[in-house]
Amino acid sequence: MNLTEYEAAMDPELREGFARIAARFQNPPEDPVARRNQRLAIPTPPAPRDERVRIEDRTVPGPPGAPEVPVRIYAPAERSGALPGMLWIHGGGFTAGTHTQNDALCQRFVTESGCLVVSAGYRLAPEHPFPAPPEDCYAALRWLAGSAGELGVDGGRIAIGGGSAGGGLAAGVALMARDRGEIPLVFELLIYPCLDDRHETPSSHEIAAEGMVWYRDQSQRGWRAYLGSDRPAEVSPYAAPARVVDVAGLPPTFLMVGTLDLMRDENIAYAQRLMQAGIATELHVYPGAFHGFYTFVPEAPISRRATDEMVDALGRALRR
Repeated sequence: MNLTEYEAAMDPELREGFARIAARFQNPPEDPVARRNQRLAIPTPPAPRDERVRIEDRTVPGPPGAPEVPVRIYAPAERSGALPGMLWIHGGGFTAGTHTQNDALCQRFVTESGCLVVSAGYRLAPEHPFPAPPEDCYAALRWLAGSAGELGVDGGRIAIGGGSAGGGLAAGVALMARDRGEIPLVFELLIYPCLDDRHETPSSHEIAAEGMVWYRDQSQRGWRAYLGSDRPAEVSPYAAPARVVDVAGLPPTFLMVGTLDLMRDENIAYAQRLMQAGIATELHVYPGAFHGFYTFVPEAPISRRATDEMVDALGRALRR
């Protein structure tokens, strides 16, 4: 697929905003200082604060021998009784982003899904490759579960979610939680997650032209940074969840992706594996949507619908 075909296949409302997005979403430079200055050109304007939500920034214990993990806590300003909780993990291609970049969405989770949200920061690649990022996120999840009483959270109703690289981290941490047997998760919310480092699917070859949103070379750079210069012969499924042998025992899952997303096929394949294992799975594939569409063009009707559906799915799962 070339760039002209890519644009022609877009949802019309997304196409209107694509020129603005394409100019800002450039290939991340290899130099770490330049990369951090550019921050992958992810637009993260400050979100209006919702008076119904109390926001607190703090740090929590990290993995053994590692620094503390920064978190942002979103809780109802007025509440009664224990609430379900969710750990949210931000995106940024494994090399950029911050736990404060999804304020608008996390506030909606609180007000409409009825939960307390902990948005976790994590050390970024390439300075901190795997396993540092998922171990930081797992430490934040362990803190959330262990502090349920202090936070007013129902420890039996904890979910995990994330977008893009954060979605891949969420899927990896869900596998860690299953295997370590410490934290029983009730739901995972995976938003166009980065699941497979191999780039062997048709969609990973289709979304390959410079100028597309998160195209093949960008994705490969992100994975190289994340897996590190001493990449093992066998990549851990905690890093690349698509590599897991057995998905049994994972929680009910909501997964969404667009048809113009490099991750389309790996996401669909992962959802199919979950369904085949008998895991309640809701898969949404949005026609003509590119990677990051609901973040980059939030005013488009398809973006509003996608956001509504993920917020609704979380609420339904936590009310069960």
